[in-house]
Amino acid sequence: MTHEEYMQIALDLARQAAAEDEVPVAALVVDAASGEIVAEAYNQSAHGSDCSAHAEISAIRAACEKRGTTRLWDMDMYVTLEPCTMCAAAISFARIRNLYFGAADEKGGAVVSGVKFYDSPTCHHRPNVVGGICAEKCGQLLKDFFKAKRG
Repeated sequence: MTHEEYMQIALDLARQAAAEDEVPVAALVVDAASGEIVAEAYNQSAHGSDCSAHAEISAIRAACEKRGTTRLWDMDMYVTLEPCTMCAAAISFARIRNLYFGAADEKGGAVVSGVKFYDSPTCHHRPNVVGGICAEKCGQLLKDFFKAKRG
C-alpha cells in the first residue's frame, strides 16, 4: 500500500471519531516489512475520560499488546495530525521506525512545530519523519469539526 492509502484508512477512522464527537485524529501502526496494519485507533479522550487516550498512544498500546513487546522497532506509524509532545515522546519510547503524519499542528504539534521534540538532545530515539501526507484532507476534517462545534 502507498502512504496515501494508509493515510486514507486513518482518515476514515478519524471520521468515525468525529461521528462520536471526539477530536478527529487517528493513527495506524504498520509492520514495515509486511505492510500489515498491526493496530489502529482514534482519539477517545472525551468519552473515555482519559486525557492520554490520544490516537497515537492507544495505537501504540494495542500494537505492543498484540506483539507482546514494549518496543516497536520494525513498525511505522501513520497519524492524521502532527503528534503533540506526549505522543511524540511515546513514539520515541516505543522506538517507532518511521512517523508519517498528515496535517501539521502549529499550535499543539511537537515534531516539526512547537518544541520539536525529536531535535532535543535528550531524545533517546528519533524516528524518520515525513509530514504532509494528505495534509489538506486531514486539516480540513479538523477545521470542519471545530467549525461545527463553534457553530
